[in-house]
Amino acid sequence: MNKLKIINDPIYGFITIPSELIFDIIEHRYFQRLRRVSQMGMSYMVYPGAHHTRFQHAIGCIHLMQKAVHVLRFKGVEISNAEEEALQVAILLHDIGHGAFSHALEHSIVNKISHEEISLKFMEELNIEFKGKLTLAIKIFKGKHIRKFLNQLISSQLDIDRLDYLRRDSFYTGVAEGNVNAERLITMLNVKEEELVVEEKGIYSVEKFIIARRLMYWQVYLHKTGLVAENILVKVLQRAKELAEKGEKLEASKALQFFLYHKIEKKSFDKTVLETFSQLDDYDIIAAVKAWQNHTDVILSTLSKAIIQRKLPKIRLKNYPIEKEEVRRIKKEIQAKYKISETELSYFVMEGTVSNHAYSVKQSPIHILFKNGKLKDIVAASDHLNLQALTKPVVKYYISYPK
Repeated sequence: MNKLKIINDPIYGFITIPSELIFDIIEHRYFQRLRRVSQMGMSYMVYPGAHHTRFQHAIGCIHLMQKAVHVLRFKGVEISNAEEEALQVAILLHDIGHGAFSHALEHSIVNKISHEEISLKFMEELNIEFKGKLTLAIKIFKGKHIRKFLNQLISSQLDIDRLDYLRRDSFYTGVAEGNVNAERLITMLNVKEEELVVEEKGIYSVEKFIIARRLMYWQVYLHKTGLVAENILVKVLQRAKELAEKGEKLEASKALQFFLYHKIEKKSFDKTVLETFSQLDDYDIIAAVKAWQNHTDVILSTLSKAIIQRKLPKIRLKNYPIEKEEVRRIKKEIQAKYKISETELSYFVMEGTVSNHAYSVKQSPIHILFKNGKLKDIVAASDHLNLQALTKPVVKYYISYPK
């Protein structure tokens, strides 16, 4: 069987699968699940084109990683064939632990375990199946490898993951502000003292990348309509879980029923749970939510209809905390209208904060390499005044309630 396939990607054109191991991982049922997990959760409620998947993103990352390794080798950085394949495996599997609708599942039916931890469990299970061929990839993914730049290519403030998702999400949403020149940024990469750096002439590309990331967060990822849709989905799953715990019968796939009727935490997330998790995707959730529109529980049916019929609540996003008196008034009105108890009110009136930190000086900073060999943080190296402002986290406050 020919395992050196070519995939046609709408962004990069033809992508080659570089090795038999990569091909076999892509063909594995764990990885194929990503075809049914959306990259951007509920963002399609705002941007109708945002239906692309984690599968597409992972394949795009493989392509960019191939380019990065080629560029670094060309500049004299020694990367062995084993390290190259390990980098490709690690970037391919970096998102494999994402649940249905990406982040919604982490906040509702799977408790106290992040998608990164689930990704690692998938990797370790695949490593057993592939007889230890993923050991080096796991080491790099966990940041345990002695060569720091290998992990930085997988996870840092200028990593392959971000380069692909910004460009891909910009393409599928039509939001041009996120369209970063990933190829140019990769061409400007270098390694100094085992640390990933960007050459001086790439400084403006890095500035554009940081600004694009900020704009994409407020315009797309934290768009108020997408935010309220995701919150409603979280509440639907929380309500379903609450009813399941009371013994109510709920229509759902076997995989979803398992998570609704069992309390799953980090310590109980064993191989059996992982296998069931691998059968759970967006399709299970949407099918269940469609069925729950007709459930006898008013809260579950009302919230389910809000998702399926896109009858979303009103949401207000502010730069300052919403006054307590106003919150009390809204809650009183909603409670009277829907004739619900104080505890049930939290399903209809939601408060919270969202924040974005476009660039952190402390967490794996982006270093610029000057011709004289000196390194400077991008903020110190840049003459762009706004960049200093982007190092401060921006917090916004929201409240959502039925119209």
